[in-house]
Amino acid sequence: MAQTGARAKARAERERLAAAAAESRAAREAKEAARRARRKRLLGWVPARRSRPASALAERRRRNVRILVVVLLLLNALVYLVTEDVGTTVFAAIASVLVAPVVYTLLFRR
Repeated sequence: MAQTGARAKARAERERLAAAAAESRAAREAKEAARRARRKRLLGWVPARRSRPASALAERRRRNVRILVVVLLLLNALVYLVTEDVGTTVFAAIASVLVAPVVYTLLFRR
């Protein structure tokens, strides 16, 4: 008879622990659902990011564009440091944007 009382107590303890675990799991899931809803409400108007292609060609194109941007930024920085005229600096920035496709073609010809 003493064993059945001990078994009943052990079972009651296991059930209490399971109920506590289920309660904490439900609270965690509710918190996560609220976080997802808040995020969706905040970022719902922003279009989703497209995944970038992982091909070697796309990676090379991204590298080439980065190189071109760095070169143009360095040239614009050099113009900014060498000249004191604001108009020349603005003209160089606009010209670099307009000339970028031509420079890309000349630098990275296939």
